[in-house]
Amino acid sequence: MAQTASPQSVAKPGELLLEVRNLHTYFFLGVDAVLKAVSGVSFALNRGQVLGIIGESGSGKSVTSRSILRVVDPPGRTVAGEVFYKGEDLLKLSEQRMRHIRGAQISLIFQDPTTSLDPVYKIGDQLTEAYKAHRQVSNAQARARALEVLRLVGISDGEAALKKYPCQFSAGFRQRMFIAMAIICEPDLIIADEPTTTLGITVQAEILAALEDIKRKLGTAMILITHDFGVVSQFTDDIMVMYAGKCVEYADKRTTLLTPSHPYTVALIRSVPLLEAHRSGRLESIPGFPPDMLKLPPGCPFSPRCTYRQDICDTVMPPLVAVAPGHLAACHFPLQYDVRRDLILE
Repeated sequence: MAQTASPQSVAKPGELLLEVRNLHTYFFLGVDAVLKAVSGVSFALNRGQVLGIIGESGSGKSVTSRSILRVVDPPGRTVAGEVFYKGEDLLKLSEQRMRHIRGAQISLIFQDPTTSLDPVYKIGDQLTEAYKAHRQVSNAQARARALEVLRLVGISDGEAALKKYPCQFSAGFRQRMFIAMAIICEPDLIIADEPTTTLGITVQAEILAALEDIKRKLGTAMILITHDFGVVSQFTDDIMVMYAGKCVEYADKRTTLLTPSHPYTVALIRSVPLLEAHRSGRLESIPGFPPDMLKLPPGCPFSPRCTYRQDICDTVMPPLVAVAPGHLAACHFPLQYDVRRDLILE
């Protein structure tokens, strides 16, 4: 039997920044109604590294990110696990200590730029307030820093932007401004929770380019959460695929995109227009629907939708194991799939 592995066991050399161990976050919805949104997720992130977390809606991606910063909305609660940031377990720190970490050392970019900024305050007030909350600086110093980060995200006329309200800008510009707020204290880690989902294709590309530019200039580590392989393919280093609250595949970007092993990852890739259209002119959809998280099957949660399922898949949960050096998958019968030839190898 293959030995259970974890993303930490295949972590690359580097200065460890964040390590999530066996994280469990549940939502308690009533008597005997427990939704296990995140169940046993582990991964490690080095300084300057970008991890992409991908999966369908409801797979646990956003809850994982919010659990790291302890901002899960009730009735959700992290019930087990450890989140080590620079050697400290964030789950054991006081709320006062966490306030010093949120925004200053770890920033979270939300997916909806139309609701991320306060509509009744000018952009300048919100940016300078975010900076002064973590730094002992004058108003002039805070304003100068606000102008600096606006330039970093591609807003050249910062003086005019500071004087306006969020509603006076497009969604793409508001997302740039929220990214500016996220980096104003030069955090070591940025968690971008589907930062381009509500934006048009052209604006998506601009926002991703801005994030890539920030990574290059500041050396900031990032966790990029998305349901789009086109997004993670651009500038992530490693990719973690989530399904039903669990990590089902983990590898470097090239391995995940070109030779995935889990049937769910293969199905996701084959449903991407830019990867499939040149082969058949027709997209493939994943049969069925994501599982009811309140009534998960006893075996593999993807089993009811899996083309390659066998009897054991319905009754036994597959462990996350190494299918190749640096490549993990949670599948009883991992595939050898070649994306370039659209072929399952024997």
